[in-house]
Amino acid sequence: MSIRKRAWTAPSGERKTAWQVDYKDSAGHRRSKQFARKKDADAWLVNTSWEVKQGTHTPDSKSITVEAAAQVWLDQAKREGLEPTTIAAYEQHVRLHIVPLCGARKLSQLTKPIVEGYRDQLLDKLSRSMARRVLRSLTAIVAEAERRGYVAKNACSGVTVRKANRDKVKPVIPTKAEMKAIIQAAQASDQPMDAPLVVTDIFCGLRASEVRGMVWSQVDLKAKILTVDRRADAKNQMGAPKSAAGSRIIPLPDLVVSELRKWKLQCPRTNLDLVFPSERKAVLSHTSLHRLHLWPVQIAACVCDGEAARYSSHAFRHCAASLWIEQRVSPKRVQTWLGHSSIQMTFDTYGHLFEQAETDSSVMQAVEREVLGGTDATPMQQGA
Repeated sequence: MSIRKRAWTAPSGERKTAWQVDYKDSAGHRRSKQFARKKDADAWLVNTSWEVKQGTHTPDSKSITVEAAAQVWLDQAKREGLEPTTIAAYEQHVRLHIVPLCGARKLSQLTKPIVEGYRDQLLDKLSRSMARRVLRSLTAIVAEAERRGYVAKNACSGVTVRKANRDKVKPVIPTKAEMKAIIQAAQASDQPMDAPLVVTDIFCGLRASEVRGMVWSQVDLKAKILTVDRRADAKNQMGAPKSAAGSRIIPLPDLVVSELRKWKLQCPRTNLDLVFPSERKAVLSHTSLHRLHLWPVQIAACVCDGEAARYSSHAFRHCAASLWIEQRVSPKRVQTWLGHSSIQMTFDTYGHLFEQAETDSSVMQAVEREVLGGTDATPMQQGA
């Protein structure tokens, strides 16, 4: 590797000079790169010499831009059949944030300090959560390019937006009094589907897409279990759960079994054998689920803010989780019943409830010890 000064005459007649680095890449091919200042050439040569030795150097002439890599990544997402809503979010990240920020830069020119600067720019103009998602997409774009050989290393690896504890939003969970009022309002509704729909929502911890995609073959009323193995996406198309963890078996409480048994006798027959079909005997849309069922029963139960219903279907999913945790169901089982892909996701969402349950248990044990006087408990128990 060497640095030499180059001089030439431009078409305008102006004399120009530059510093050119000549080197061989990891494959032994001759390469060159030009700089206006010698100190820039020196710094680049030091870094590139190390990259060539490590086998992580990608010549600019063999690299593609971030924008081109983003398109490769999006095409792969579509090829893998990701959810339309997920792809739409990725496309928004690329179009609105990544391309304006660094779309023209070649992947080979990315360095960790440069990416750190991009992270800071995202934090300056976006919310912390959105900046985190966009940076995650950028990292995935470069990772896909690395996998395909467009760049030798992922400069985004290790650059993150730290998630501070104060940024964690606790789930909004209806109170038990609200749950009871909503169930009673659903049972009194003139729409027979309201009661089974509401109790399934509150006690089974399903996602809205899973409720909308429920079919009768999933429901075993005799064994009192629900097998979750499909869902309805944003376009009302039936398909498998988004992840392997989404396929699961959930135990059904007696109230859910009773309401579903009564509803099965009245439920309109559909080609898909849906448990909760729309008025047209098709998949119930997400909008109709709320507008025609979940919101009216909340308003009837006076669980509202002004004239608007207070909770979405996802809040009912939190109901189930909170009730399970209160009954000392193990974290691993809660994770399984909710269909979370990792125990960390369960703790991130409901960690405070597990902590509260542990605290409550400790308090009650302490109270018991005070009353029973430690180990001398048998006489009092016998005399009770």
